[in-house]
Amino acid sequence: MKIERQKNHILGPLFQFLAVTFGAVLFAINLCSFVPAGGLYPSGFSGIAILIQRVCAKFFALDIPFTALYIPINLIPIYIGFKYIGKRFTLYSLYVIALTSILTDTIPKFVITEDMLLISVFGGILNGLAVVVTLLAGASGGGMDFISIFMSERKGKDAWNLILLTNSLILLTAGCIFGFEKALYSIIFQYCNTQIIKLFYKRYQKHTLLIITDKTQEIYEQIRIGVFSGKLIVKVFFQSFLADEGAERKMLYSVVNSDQVSTVINIIKEIDPKAFINSLKTEELSGRFYKQKKK
Repeated sequence: MKIERQKNHILGPLFQFLAVTFGAVLFAINLCSFVPAGGLYPSGFSGIAILIQRVCAKFFALDIPFTALYIPINLIPIYIGFKYIGKRFTLYSLYVIALTSILTDTIPKFVITEDMLLISVFGGILNGLAVVVTLLAGASGGGMDFISIFMSERKGKDAWNLILLTNSLILLTAGCIFGFEKALYSIIFQYCNTQIIKLFYKRYQKHTLLIITDKTQEIYEQIRIGVFSGKLIVKVFFQSFLADEGAERKMLYSVVNSDQVSTVINIIKEIDPKAFINSLKTEELSGRFYKQKKK
């Protein structure tokens, strides 16, 4: 048992390190292939860095490395990460930012396809996968990711309006300087990126579970103090009502993170295979919701 715990203690951080490294490599490959081939502008701080690069190259004949731009503009988000989100999360994110920057400057630019639509779609997909990999591994690619997580976890609201405004300014500026065709294709790129993130990363999405069962107390205890240690539920309570046959039934009401729905349902089924469960997507949530803090 002791050897197994030591092994898990080693493999956990090792796997996380390999995962964030893989995410950084995906970011860099995208910035060296699809993005330059299509003249696209990614969302967030990487888009700002690329826009500054191209402005300096066109008007001042300056070839500024991506690293020299991307790391400095991430200093404020990194500070936010250290102070409000978590030190380990921020350190891994800083590693992703640095490795992405270095690889972007060292990997030769290459063209996979010259079709602008394919570039926009698959570039967005690849970027979205890179974001998902790093987030699932407990890190981020920097920039707006820090601000979005900070707003979601500390302020109880999303940063969608801020992100939309930032991306709109990037595309508007790029369109005015370099032409709107590439800026419009960048919208496709950013849309595909967003859809991949929404599809695979569900930490900030919520589901409501309505559970009708004869074993309400056992299920309640399992959710509240069992394997979940109270970390996933916002509220769990009983509601009594009369079923069609006139017998009294009780219903459990719980809100959980969307990525944990299947796990919670499996636990419920283990306790009561006959339980009736209705899972509903929660659009808006007000009140206390316990989130496991990032380290």
